[in-house]
Amino acid sequence: MMKVHLLHPEDDAPMDPVEGESDLVRDLGLDDVVARMADGDQFVRTAATATLLRPLTRTEDIAWRQGVLADARAHPSAVRELQRIALDGVNTEVRVRGWWISAEPSSVLGRSVALMRALLEPLRALRRWAATHEGVLRSEGMRALLATIDQNLSEDWFTTVERHLRQLQYSDVVMTAHLGRAGKGTGYVLHAMEQGKRPWRAVLGSQRADDLTLVIAEMDTVGGQAVSDLRDRAISGVAETLAQSTEQVLSFFAHLRWEVAFVVGTVTLHERLTALGMPLAVPVARPAGRELTARGLYDVGLALRSGRAVVPSDLAADGAGVVVITGVNQGGKSTLLRAVGLAQLMMQAGMPVGAEEYRASVAGRVHTHFRREEDETLRSGKLHEELVRMSRIVDRANPGDLLLSNESFASTNEREGSRIATQIVEGLADADVRVIMVTHLYEFSRSLAGTRSDALFLRAERAPDGERTFRIVPGEALPTSHGADLWRRVFGTEPDVTP
Repeated sequence: MMKVHLLHPEDDAPMDPVEGESDLVRDLGLDDVVARMADGDQFVRTAATATLLRPLTRTEDIAWRQGVLADARAHPSAVRELQRIALDGVNTEVRVRGWWISAEPSSVLGRSVALMRALLEPLRALRRWAATHEGVLRSEGMRALLATIDQNLSEDWFTTVERHLRQLQYSDVVMTAHLGRAGKGTGYVLHAMEQGKRPWRAVLGSQRADDLTLVIAEMDTVGGQAVSDLRDRAISGVAETLAQSTEQVLSFFAHLRWEVAFVVGTVTLHERLTALGMPLAVPVARPAGRELTARGLYDVGLALRSGRAVVPSDLAADGAGVVVITGVNQGGKSTLLRAVGLAQLMMQAGMPVGAEEYRASVAGRVHTHFRREEDETLRSGKLHEELVRMSRIVDRANPGDLLLSNESFASTNEREGSRIATQIVEGLADADVRVIMVTHLYEFSRSLAGTRSDALFLRAERAPDGERTFRIVPGEALPTSHGADLWRRVFGTEPDVTP
């Protein structure tokens, strides 16, 4: 059976959507990214979302996919042509199969003959595509696909298939059988029928047909049904085999369409971000651990939504089990958190990421716990809702996972929120779950600074005049709510702090 192998070296990529990741999609703004990848194509959007939500965890698999996507970026017209061929192959089933609904062998055979005959056109287009791009596409994944096409779709294969289809198109059949117990037929064998010859002469040779011919009276429905049953017994094996063959071809086109949809979406995203002047880097994926270094990292979703270049940040978090980001409101903290989350998912999908450089350990799974706006539909308090969501994350988290937390437990007072956050974050970090947390809980930050040597503290930078630079720099939390910033924004003057 033919395999696509564009997204994975060992097997075809799963084609079903990923359930239970609505928080991740919402918190990271993933919909904005896949919408730009899809460019109005809902199928591309579905394939891109599912692929991003199934992160690869082996660095060699990521490298395989990176090679395919690099080939696609270098030859965008080639992959878009391949997408059209795959779609044509998938649509063949819709055009042909709708005419038959019966499961009788004769109907199955007729349907399968018509479908396979129609599939020959996109299969030939696929072979022409492979011949055109042989030696042009150089990644391991693309070469594997070209080799599969060359090995399975030779000219001899097409000649053989067309000959068989010509033989199977006749309503008459040639078969042999033996008499079994109680005079019942057994050992039915269907024989090939030479084109242009009457079927009985191929079997009986020079014997007179009239001597061995049984004619069913026009009104003999029982006899007619008996002959029809004999024919169905003879062709049932062939019908089933041909039906399986057409299913395999359709399955190949379906998987090809799915995997190429993600490839084309990645090319489209690359083109859009490049047009905005935003850099894209091929990330360096490391085995599970605590590596995380980035230069010029930015929120891809924000750049796409705003339609202009956004302020990037650098990040040096190698060895950190916990990263705490504090500082002024609207200073870029949440933006950096989303940028890390998107970069991690994009890296583990084999995609280029929104940065000048990005190197990180793979995560088994990325979790998010972001503050929710007031929701009047909540049946309990906000703190309870936050704890329920965090409990679900703790239940499914495994060593090597990554948790991105944004203003968690800010719905309660400073002391209670800090105590809850400290216990949860330290427990996860001790279980080897990396945590990056944006917070205003000063007591929480101070507690971690005094107890964990693997904690890294970053702060949203603020100019001396209070203006935001939207850069995140190293620095521990400050015991202030930045009320002076609010005073300047509202009243336009410096606050009077004279006691």
